[in-house]
Amino acid sequence: EELGPRKCTTPRKPLASRADIFENILLMTDSYKVSHYRQYPPNTAYVYSYFESRGGKFSEVCFFGLQYFIKRYLEGVVVTKEKIDEAEVIVNQHMGGPHFNRAGWEHILHKCGGKLPVSIMAVPEGTIVPTKNVLFTMVNTDPVCYWLTNYLETLLVQVWYPMTVATSSREQKKIIASYFDSTG
Repeated sequence: EELGPRKCTTPRKPLASRADIFENILLMTDSYKVSHYRQYPPNTAYVYSYFESRGGKFSEVCFFGLQYFIKRYLEGVVVTKEKIDEAEVIVNQHMGGPHFNRAGWEHILHKCGGKLPVSIMAVPEGTIVPTKNVLFTMVNTDPVCYWLTNYLETLLVQVWYPMTVATSSREQKKIIASYFDSTG
């Protein structure tokens, strides 16, 4: 038997007729979060979450990268009927039942024009912040979408990568600068 890459023979819909799953915000969450909308206490209206550095190798972090994620994934119209339809099929196949929050996403599509009803407040990018301090907060702005705040957490925690790179780069620069100073 020949080893090496093989051609995929699974039929696939053309990209023009379906949303790309890597561009579908409805699928950018942890699997277990798709059913959270059913688990909040009755009459929940607003969920407020925060993001902080709990600590690590350095006592401070350089906050960086949130603007990219906001502009890339959250800005403008990000919920469409095609994305809802696609996500419903994938989530229900993956979870083995009708767990997809179609009504919630359709509310965002029809009542919010496909824009995510959340407010994010953050320290300015590039700010040096001691660990164990809030870096950004997020809250839903539509009481029907209380479930959305933590649904988006999976995507937004990816800001750790650019923050870690920025923080490490800053620390390396400090070491190099100290040797420049000490050696003239």
